[in-house]
Amino acid sequence: MKALLQTGGFKWDWDYTFEILPSMAEAVVVTIQLTALGFALALIIGLFLALARRSKNKLISWPAVSVVEFVRSTPLVVQLFFIFYVLPRIPIIGVALDPFVTAVLALGIHFGSYTSEVYRAGIEAVDNGQWNAARALNFSPMKTWTNIILPQAIPPMIPALGNYLIGMFKETPQVSVVTVTELFRRADIFGKTEFRYLEPMTMVGVFFFLLSYPSALLVQRLEARYARRKQT
Repeated sequence: MKALLQTGGFKWDWDYTFEILPSMAEAVVVTIQLTALGFALALIIGLFLALARRSKNKLISWPAVSVVEFVRSTPLVVQLFFIFYVLPRIPIIGVALDPFVTAVLALGIHFGSYTSEVYRAGIEAVDNGQWNAARALNFSPMKTWTNIILPQAIPPMIPALGNYLIGMFKETPQVSVVTVTELFRRADIFGKTEFRYLEPMTMVGVFFFLLSYPSALLVQRLEARYARRKQT
C-alpha cells in the first residue's frame, strides 16, 4: 500500500516521491551547471563592461553604457526568447544555438550587466593615491591593474557578487522557456504527465532552499568578515 500523508486535501505519495527523486536530482545538476557556467561568464562580461565604461574613448565607453542599461532594463525571459527564437531568423547574422548554450549565454549577459556595476564601484573605491603610486613607479597598465588595483578592488565586491550568484541560481527556472530541462521544467513535466504537482513542485522548493540558504549564510559571513577587516 502506498504511504500517503493527508495534508489540507492533498495526498502526499512517498512512493511517487522516491520514484521521481533520481530524475529530479539529475535536473538539480543541470541547474547547478547553468548557474556555475552562467556566473563565470557574467564575471568575465561584467569586468569587460566595467573597464570599457571607464575608458576615456567615448566610442568604447558609450556602447558599454548602452549595453548595460539596455540589458538591465529588459527582462531575462525576453532576452532568452530573443537569443533562441529571434536571433536565428535575422538575415546574415542569424545563428541557431543549443538551448543549454542559449541559457548560459543569456544568464551571463543579463547578470554580467549587473556585475559590471559591482566591478565599477569596487574599482572606483580604490584610493587615487594607488593610481598615482603606480604611475610614479612606472608600472605598465597591465601591471597596475593586476598588481595594485584589482587586488584591492575585488575583496569588497565578493559579498555583492555572492548575492548575484544566489540570484542567478533562483532565476534558472526562467530558462525553461527555451526547453532546457532544469529543475523547474523537470518538475513541470512530471506534473503534466502524471497530473501530480504537489510532490515535484515541493521538491523544487526544497532543493532550491537546501542550496540557496547555505549560500546566503556564506555570503553573510563574508560580509561580516569584510566589515571587520575594514574596521581594523
